[in-house]
Order: sequence, then C-alpha cells, then structure tokens
Amino acid sequence: MTDQLTARRFIEAAPSAVFSVLCDPEGHVDIDASGMLQSAEGGVVGAVGDRFVVHMDREALGDLPMGRYDVEVVIDRFERDREIAWWIDGTIKPPIGHTYGYLLEEGEVGSTPGTWVTSVYDWSRVSDDWRPIFPVIDQSALRATLGILDRVVRRRG
Repeated sequence: MTDQLTARRFIEAAPSAVFSVLCDPEGHVDIDASGMLQSAEGGVVGAVGDRFVVHMDREALGDLPMGRYDVEVVIDRFERDREIAWWIDGTIKPPIGHTYGYLLEEGEVGSTPGTWVTSVYDWSRVSDDWRPIFPVIDQSALRATLGILDRVVRRRG
C-alpha cells in the first residue's frame, strides 16, 4: 500500500487564479469535499511558516467521535503560482505528520490555456500509532475537491 494519494485535473484558469484560492483560508473551506472544514480564520498566506486556523467537524466523516475542534494549517512549502503544501497542528501532540498540497503547472488542453492541478495527500511520516486511520480521506474526495476548486476559481473570476 502507498503512503500517498494524488489526483489531477485541468482547470481553465491561470495558475495565479488557482493559487489565490489555495492561499486564502476561506478558500480551503470553500473547496473542501470532505465536509469537515467548517470555517477559517486568518490572513492570506504568503510564505513557509504562515498559519491559519480551521474550525473542523469530524462528524462529517462518521469515523471518529471527535466532534468540533480547531486545527492550525502550517504552510510547509510555498512557491507562488506553482506549489503550496501544509501540515496540521491540531489537538493531537505531537502532530500526526500528514501533509496536503497542490502542484500547479501552466498548460493547455487542445488550444485552451489553463492549469494542471495535482492534489497530493501524504501520510508517509505518520507514526505506526496513527497508521490504522490512514488514509482519512480517499482519492474520490481529492478528485471532488479539485472539481469544486474548478468551480470556485471560475466564480471568483
């Protein structure tokens, strides 16, 4: 079994338009297909080490009775219009060690310009104690989030 899931989708928008949604804490809530992300607080991120708070509701998954709780998203990789990734600083200490991120590649399909977006969910650094619950979300959720991202980017215009 692999310790990583990925999904890829073409979005008919410039990398900068896609990236602006991914740097916005509320953008994360807007595109979440899992139903866990309820709202966010904090400013737009712009560098490794930036953080924002996400108010979560694990009951959307129905797997662990965690109810509502908060986590901090900590930016781990940041290259404007190309890559953003983060780890979760949550209620569990030390942090579990899983990361989420997006890779953006300017491209085209036929003659239509846009961005190839790859979603990456990685739990390779998770300790054996937490491995049984991974992956928390499946590849269909990654694909669904990319579909929602496409819609949000178009709406923000």
